[in-house]
Amino acid sequence: MKVIELILDDEQVVDGVNAISIVGNPAMESHFVALKNHKTEFKTVDKEKRILLGAALIPNKPIMRNQELDGVKQPFYCYFSKATVEQASQLYLLNGNQNNATLEHKTELEGLTMVESWIKVDAEKDKSVAYGLNDPVGTWYLALKVNNEEVWKDYVKTGKVKGFSIEGYFADRSVEMKVEDVSTIEKIKDLLDEHFNNVTL
Repeated sequence: MKVIELILDDEQVVDGVNAISIVGNPAMESHFVALKNHKTEFKTVDKEKRILLGAALIPNKPIMRNQELDGVKQPFYCYFSKATVEQASQLYLLNGNQNNATLEHKTELEGLTMVESWIKVDAEKDKSVAYGLNDPVGTWYLALKVNNEEVWKDYVKTGKVKGFSIEGYFADRSVEMKVEDVSTIEKIKDLLDEHFNNVTL
């Protein structure tokens, strides 16, 4: 099975992430945390913050796709390197896309704005850990403020959307790897994650 590394082409000015979509089945398999009922000193107690926080891109995570490739519909894996994840996160803001959002990659949404964006640099001290998010170092996290009543009530509060999915343009670089290699890597990662999650210090 073919494995493709998705990269940013420095010669293509349109490359990169141009919108964040809120979806029911995120490709990164990482759900966001909906921050609500947040009490602050200067705001009304229990007023909802309406912020969604989660992973936009996770480096080196094999993503299964089944679509046209080399003129033929076929299954394949794709992934983003740490360097590409970081570059994509920077280009997203440099290109002024923080207000671009869609629902399930189909409907453009108004009233959703990125209010935070960062790359995880420490496995234990990163802000994401405080929210129970266990993605690897190099993950691009973001927080979206939802000032759209319909989206908040009909999609977020009902659980219809569970995570983020990016929209954009990337070049690709074919990587020679058998599907068995990808499966083995995923199994080893799962075993290591399980081992370290069970270790008590």
